[in-house]
This record gives sequence, C-alpha cells and structure tokens, in this order.
Amino acid sequence: MYAHQKPEDHSLVLRMNSDFGQAPSQPSPEQVAQAVQWLSSYLQEEREYYAPVAVPLSAPCRVRLHQYFAPSLLDRIRVIELRGARVRVPDFFALVRASGFEPPEITHMDSVTFLDVVAFNQTLSERALFHALVHAVQIDILGLERYAELWVQGFLKTRTHFTVPLEVHAFTLTSRFLQPAIGSFSVEDHVVRWYVDDRYESSCPTPTHKAKGGSTPP
Repeated sequence: MYAHQKPEDHSLVLRMNSDFGQAPSQPSPEQVAQAVQWLSSYLQEEREYYAPVAVPLSAPCRVRLHQYFAPSLLDRIRVIELRGARVRVPDFFALVRASGFEPPEITHMDSVTFLDVVAFNQTLSERALFHALVHAVQIDILGLERYAELWVQGFLKTRTHFTVPLEVHAFTLTSRFLQPAIGSFSVEDHVVRWYVDDRYESSCPTPTHKAKGGSTPP
C-alpha cells in the first residue's frame, strides 16, 4: 500500500558498469566507499519515506520485548505492514549483480530495517520483528556509516547475505529468543560484545537454518 517506485536512472547504471568494468573479483577501495555511501543513503531515504505513515509498537509487542531491548529503543521504533506491496529495490543492486555478486532479495524478506523504522513486506511477525530490532540496535551502537561499511565488507568477503556477520548475529539472537528455556537477555549487551571483540569484521559460520527473516541488507 505504501511501497513506492523511483524513476530508473539508466545513466547511473551505465556509469556504474563502466566504473566496475568486467565483474572484477575485488572492488577498489573507492568502489567500496561508494557502495557504503549508496547503502547508507538508501536506508536513510527509505526511513524518511516510511516514517510519516509508520506506527509505534503495540502494547503487547512492547511487553513481550522489554526483557530484550531498552525501553528507549522500543519507544522510538516505528513499524509499517506493506501487506504485499514490497519495499523498493535500490538502483545500485544492478551494479552489484553486474559485478558478480547476488544482492539479497529484499522484496522476499519478512522485514527490512530502515534505522528506527521497520517495514514488513507482508504482515508483522514476532520473529521478523525481533530480527529487525537486532539490526536497529546494531545501527544505534555502530552508527549508520559504520554499520553500512561493515555490511558491505562482510558481503564482499562472504558473497552471501546470510553469512554477513551482522546478519549471522541477528539470526543467532533471534533463534535464542525463540527458545523460551534460554530466558531473557540483553540484545544491546550482545551487540556491544561483538563490536568490542571485532566479530562483525570477521567471517562467521552460516546460521543453522536459513530463515527468511530479514533485514537490512540492508
């Protein structure tokens, strides 16, 4: 209902293909920096687009999640259910494919985190919301630019969305959340620990299950 379309910028795609040439195996530092800028700009732009029509978390959601996330985060988060309308695929994904990488299929993800606004391609689910909120915490702690940088670097290293360390951590914590016997835990503490230990900069093992949930590749 609230999905939107941006006019195709064919000149941008042509410039990108020219810059990257014939699918180089390793992008230059300048190209990586450009990709980081594109990703951070996309997340910010979509946040601004959806924020006016997104709504606060419901009281039941807040009660269910308060043992895992700070009240200040839960107060700030806004959500929107697109009910099949789908989020916009960024234009720079064309370059990603032309360069020999397969970007995440964000239109098939359960949710996408745009800073403090979470868009659900269909309807809100507890699992998808938790995954999305882990990314919101990561962005809060790392900052948008560093988050985008780590996401791009992880994607270039592992070449798949599911093995980017930021995503692996979100899947892992969501899996813990879905196991009641484990009990409550602080997502913020876990994110800080991974950040201090530089685990977001290293390759991580593939999650035990390939869930649809999702994320910020965004």
